[in-house]
Amino acid sequence: MAEGPAERVVNWLLAGLIGEAGFSNAELARRVGQLGREHGLDLRYDKTSVTRWLRGQQPRGATPALIGEVLTRRLGRSVPTQALGFGVCSPVYAGLEFAETHGQAVDIASGLWREDSGGNTALAKIAFAPSGLVVPSRDWLIGRANEPVGRADPARTAGLQVPEQGKPSVPVQRHTGRAAWPRVMGGDITALCSAGDLFHALDQTYGGGHARQALVSYLAHEAEPLLRGTYGEVTGRRLFAAVADLTRLAGWTAYDTAAHGLAQRYFVQALRFTQAAGDRVYGCYVLVTMSSQASYLGHGREAVQLARVAQQGVGAGAGAQPVVQAMLHSAEARGHAACGDGRACAASMVRAERALGAVRPGDEVPYWARFYDEGQLAGEFAHCHRDLHQYRACAQQAERSLRLRAPGYARSRLLSRLVLATARLGLGDLEQACAMGAAAARQAAEMRSARAVDYVRAFERRLGPYHDTAAAREYHDQVATLP
Repeated sequence: MAEGPAERVVNWLLAGLIGEAGFSNAELARRVGQLGREHGLDLRYDKTSVTRWLRGQQPRGATPALIGEVLTRRLGRSVPTQALGFGVCSPVYAGLEFAETHGQAVDIASGLWREDSGGNTALAKIAFAPSGLVVPSRDWLIGRANEPVGRADPARTAGLQVPEQGKPSVPVQRHTGRAAWPRVMGGDITALCSAGDLFHALDQTYGGGHARQALVSYLAHEAEPLLRGTYGEVTGRRLFAAVADLTRLAGWTAYDTAAHGLAQRYFVQALRFTQAAGDRVYGCYVLVTMSSQASYLGHGREAVQLARVAQQGVGAGAGAQPVVQAMLHSAEARGHAACGDGRACAASMVRAERALGAVRPGDEVPYWARFYDEGQLAGEFAHCHRDLHQYRACAQQAERSLRLRAPGYARSRLLSRLVLATARLGLGDLEQACAMGAAAARQAAEMRSARAVDYVRAFERRLGPYHDTAAAREYHDQVATLP
């Protein structure tokens, strides 16, 4: 990777951090290259490269953020890009940082929104990094929940800022379509919440790809000006809570369209926004979402860790409603199943079932957890049994989920049908499995969900050994003309 033009000055900030970390130039170069490979990047750095950085050259692309992450892991504290003495780092790569302040988080997230809504296709190609889950979840767990968020004088943030030491310097753009940096009112937050309801419904019914670009554009053009506007503490916390929900959903839709590295970045920023909102319980929901993605991608160990951090974060006191506890334990169960640990999975499933059984009519349930009912829990259990090759229990739970889940949860029901088809195949019911699989494949073709398509492809791989049977041939005939 080519270096930027050299400025013959010594980068004392970087030199000090390298010395504090106890790295030689060669060791830093090696670790940056190793972390780059985790992100799907082929970087060719050596000790000479580090010498050039120390002499003032600016590494391009992802490299400044990677250097910061290497030093963060070594020193046990956050080392943002600007603390390295480098200039602006593209927000594409800065998104894994759990910002030190909520203002930095606004800069990082808004940079992602603008790049994403602007059609930057490179975002969808960023690799998921399991190692990038550790620092954000740890910082959330130990972070302070009462940081002041009110903004009385937003004028000082207008335009392109000169970055303060240790803070990202993502350019701030004025938005001319509405009053710049408005005073935030209750109606603004209500509108954000209503938009969230709409985007949630579109995602569940038609798949994450249907309105994902509209959602990130909404965040860039509506949410960012509000975050940079004027508001008091109470209104500010409500605002950050609403934006956290929308940002988590932006990550969820990216996850559903297989843009996993981008999804991971949105989840990290949503998690940081929950801290600004002072909403510990919603932070647990974001961690559950991150755990779900990790399980789906086969990183069971990380999925378990995320679920356990969420359990630690919410504790057993006020705010730990039974439905939330059920959600956390079922996420842990999914992680254990992805690891093939049947005993630990069963123990987590028992805890989840017990917690949901403690819910009583009239209990207060967070708005974002109202979807989590017996049908959802049965669907989670069906996935666990599928991953553990316990096909009879899988079929029972998948059938129960389909009986209990409302028609509005179209994608969830589709995935449960495919899990059921897999179970039937595992039980030797080939004709029934193929009939279910073909019906589900037709539905998946009408939904903009890469995850649904991946479930279909997984079913077809399992069908491979039966390719010469009449049922398998009929299945392939039925799906051959699907897009």
